[in-house]
Amino acid sequence: MRKIFFTTSIILFFLLVSLIVVLSTIGFETDRFNQFISNKITENNKNISLNLKKIKFKFDIKDFDLFLETSNPRLIYKNSEIPVENVKAYLDFISLIKSKPKINKINILSREINVDQLKKIIIKIKPSSLNSLIINKVKNGKLFINLELYFNDNLNLDNFIARGEVKEMNAIISNDFSLKDTSFNFFADPSDILIKNVTSKTDGLLIKNGNLQIKKNQEIRIKSDFVTEIKIDKKNIISYLPFLENIEFINKELSFNANLNNLLDVTFDKTFKVINYVYTGKGKINKLFFKFDKSIKNSFLKEEINNLSFKNSDFSVRYSSDKKNNISSSGSYSVDDQNYQKYDFKNDFFKEISNINLDFEFAQKLSIDFINYKKDYDKIAKIFLNISTKKDSINLNKLQYIENKNLISIEKLRINKKNIISLKKIKVKTFNKNDLKNDFTLDFGKKIKVSGNKYDANNLNKFLNQKSKNNILKKISKDIDIDLKNIDTPLSKKLKNFKLIGTIEKGKFVKILSKGDFGDNKFLDISMKNDKKNKKKYLEIYSDLPQPLLSEYTFFKGLSEGILTFSSIIEGNTSSSILIIDNFKVVNAPGVVKLLSLADFGGLADLAEGDGLSFEKMEIKMNNDKGFLKLNELYAVGPSISVLMEGYKAENGLTSLKGTLVPAKNLNKLLSKIPVIGKIIIPEEVGEGLFGVSFKMKGMPGKIKTTINPIKTLTPRFITKALEKQKKSK
Repeated sequence: MRKIFFTTSIILFFLLVSLIVVLSTIGFETDRFNQFISNKITENNKNISLNLKKIKFKFDIKDFDLFLETSNPRLIYKNSEIPVENVKAYLDFISLIKSKPKINKINILSREINVDQLKKIIIKIKPSSLNSLIINKVKNGKLFINLELYFNDNLNLDNFIARGEVKEMNAIISNDFSLKDTSFNFFADPSDILIKNVTSKTDGLLIKNGNLQIKKNQEIRIKSDFVTEIKIDKKNIISYLPFLENIEFINKELSFNANLNNLLDVTFDKTFKVINYVYTGKGKINKLFFKFDKSIKNSFLKEEINNLSFKNSDFSVRYSSDKKNNISSSGSYSVDDQNYQKYDFKNDFFKEISNINLDFEFAQKLSIDFINYKKDYDKIAKIFLNISTKKDSINLNKLQYIENKNLISIEKLRINKKNIISLKKIKVKTFNKNDLKNDFTLDFGKKIKVSGNKYDANNLNKFLNQKSKNNILKKISKDIDIDLKNIDTPLSKKLKNFKLIGTIEKGKFVKILSKGDFGDNKFLDISMKNDKKNKKKYLEIYSDLPQPLLSEYTFFKGLSEGILTFSSIIEGNTSSSILIIDNFKVVNAPGVVKLLSLADFGGLADLAEGDGLSFEKMEIKMNNDKGFLKLNELYAVGPSISVLMEGYKAENGLTSLKGTLVPAKNLNKLLSKIPVIGKIIIPEEVGEGLFGVSFKMKGMPGKIKTTINPIKTLTPRFITKALEKQKKSK
């Protein structure tokens, strides 16, 4: 009995194994379920028609489940055929025993679906943003899909899982921008969509190793990570300009080569309103070059900056809804695309608020006229900046400039709409080789205090004469106190113990009282008084050494010795001034020597090139109206020669002068023949012989042309001035 039972069991086992092998490989062909499956699918969707061919009854060893399989069925949705390669219908085993077959799951494997076929299908589906995107933006591509449909007891769709692959897809983002050769794998169910292994490219941009996950619960969350290789140059930058139109300096003159790792995490509510978001990017900038639309010009820089480039730079960015936004970069930069220096940049920002830290080396030529400081190419300076910005307000919290032993530091400088609002402190210490040139501090409190041991004012006149349409100090109104022990002035003159007390209103001096000592009992005195009732300011300057104050004016080049007094009445943008210089000489002045030579005053020309021409007095009356300088009268008289001149200098530099120049012996001869001193009558015999020359000078600086004409008759005005001088000398 045991033997029969054992034998029967063995036979049944082998029969079962054989059945499983047959069902799992070849299967059992039947048409019993054809109509059942077709009817059940049609019951749930009247728009679907399924025509099945041969069906095989098979066994899935992996899932230990029975299923029906058919190849190349005809599936039609709203008169559009869907290319299907294989369909599997998994049946409930118990329902088969009861002869009431129930479908648990249907697995549909598609053939290759091209974009045109897909568009014909989805155009008949309920409109959605995704459908619209595919129809309007996707141009070609291939789709493979494996769809698993799960049903409940009533054969209603209870769940689904979609897997597949997209290949060779092209999509248009804008008129000039499109994605090419896009491919990815995808997985989707009712709550999640997972897209993996994304690769795509466009002109200058390669996306690879991309992953995208979409979770749908009460909120919708999208997470993505991908790698970008960027190679943008003049050939393809045109595609990106529409996206970068609000970014300054971005134009066709740009090249960008970088590798970045990107992370994106966005959360939406049910209405697709963004709740939270964060984007981070990190990588390497191999090369970035861009040319400015307009050259950067600055009075400190000797050369204009036309472009900026970076290379071998680490880069990271974070932009998020939690307001913890930042950009950082460090590496090498250049303004000539040749000489590269180190830099380190970080910007924490939110909307219009930024906090910037910039630490960099600076190699370009630099010149600060106010303190007569210069830096050449062979010297590398280190500059640190901490700046916070908000709308039109800039807070320079700290600036530190270090080059060898030279130091310039600024603390808490606040600028609003290009105007200085406040400042805490400036410290300056500079050298020329080992010679100390500047050592002073500026403290900005209730009162402006400038104090120190040394100040180099050799270029101060040049700095003060620079024209600026905007007075950056117009928001400043404070008392000022200056105490400097030593000041270097032009022409190697030294000024000691310079003290000034005064008042600044809206960026301009309204009150000054100052004194300095040139040594050898020579002094400089400056005073300014303000008449608020008449809205006028009265400026007076006295100097026992005129040269330091006149060094910037080429007209006075060659002037030595003398005593200067200057008075001016200032009203708004206009002024009326008188400049008087007594007992001075003109030595080696190119303009004067040329004028004398052209007039054939050989002896006087030689004198001017030697010991110099002496003058007893020069008086200049002039008016300045918004930059237009009118020279009403210049009269200079000396033992060798006398000059009377008038003219103007326009704001653009155009200069026009005309006048009369007469040797003293001719003038004295003329005056001696006038019967009554003071009466301007020229007898006929005076016209005999040459009195002097008239001259005209006109042109732009460095290009002034001079013309000379001999004269035999002097103007009454010239004679009047000569008579006045003769009266005073008596």
